[in-house]
Amino acid sequence: MLTRIHKAVVRSAFLFAIAMAFSVSAWAQDRADFSLRAIDGATVTSESLRGQVVVLAFGASWLPLTRNQMEGVKKVADQYAGRAVVTYWVSTDSENLKSKNFVADDELRGLARKYNVKVLRDPDGVISKKLGVDQLPSVVIIDKRGNISGTAGGLDPNADLAKQLAARVDKIL
Repeated sequence: MLTRIHKAVVRSAFLFAIAMAFSVSAWAQDRADFSLRAIDGATVTSESLRGQVVVLAFGASWLPLTRNQMEGVKKVADQYAGRAVVTYWVSTDSENLKSKNFVADDELRGLARKYNVKVLRDPDGVISKKLGVDQLPSVVIIDKRGNISGTAGGLDPNADLAKQLAARVDKIL
């Protein structure tokens, strides 16, 4: 009799542990933990941005839609200035000199000046993959608690990206 009870307790504990692992795993997938290098050399982390809505626009300098994406990011930055919203354009261009997709920080600084955006680097695509980006350009919006609030892949060249992003940011502010 005691053996059956013991087995039932062990089995229940095992099933409870599996259920907890799955729920923690699902929670962790919604968390937007990252650390990215800015082109000015500083490190920007998800922890340092807690308490703010974060818009990360992932792209590459060689993409034709980069200009539209950067303009949209800049408009959102201007619209929400002083309202606990930060925006970044995240370059997925390679830092490897031998790569055909290599882009130097100086070139990205030129883009940053031209479009007046803050630029971060994700040259290996590790962070973009971690945040669920599966195509470029894409945007990830993170709420004030550090959770992924929304993602948008692809970019319609005829759509108003700033207006689309503003609607999503308004929902979580």
